[in-house]
Amino acid sequence: MAKALLALALWLCISLPVLAAAPKKAPSWAELKPEQQQVLAPLAADWDKLEPEGKRKWVGIANRYPKMKPDEQARVQRRMQAWAKLTPKERQAARESYKKMEKLPPDKKQGLTKQWEEYNRLPEQERRKLGSKPPKPPAAPAASKSPTGPSPSADAPSAIAPAPAASSANP
Repeated sequence: MAKALLALALWLCISLPVLAAAPKKAPSWAELKPEQQQVLAPLAADWDKLEPEGKRKWVGIANRYPKMKPDEQARVQRRMQAWAKLTPKERQAARESYKKMEKLPPDKKQGLTKQWEEYNRLPEQERRKLGSKPPKPPAAPAASKSPTGPSPSADAPSAIAPAPAASSANP
């Protein structure tokens, strides 16, 4: 009898953490509470297409939403509506861009953050002008040009990447 109880206790100690760590099923739209549906309304049409992890994240946001300040709530709604309007390709591009940003060194992130803040300080009309212009093609290095045309290495991404900006601060 003691052996059986010991075996049962050992089995419980081993299996409970595994069962607790099992991923929870992401809720369907119908399983969401009315308050969650109201907050997540911009995502309703695409809810069934979302990955389970994404659904859980959005549910977490919806649960925190009532505790947010009004300006934070407005920002969440704007971003959610913008995200819902993106095509699947645009969403994937946004995810990849985010992953690239996360891998940047802190000084590069800080520089991009500063540029973004400067852009956001521009008047709406200026931002529209900048947004409507096609991106400028990068200038090819003068040294890679030959009389017979560009060398194969000139077409490589590393050959057309802009040179790092010189720092004005000396270490």
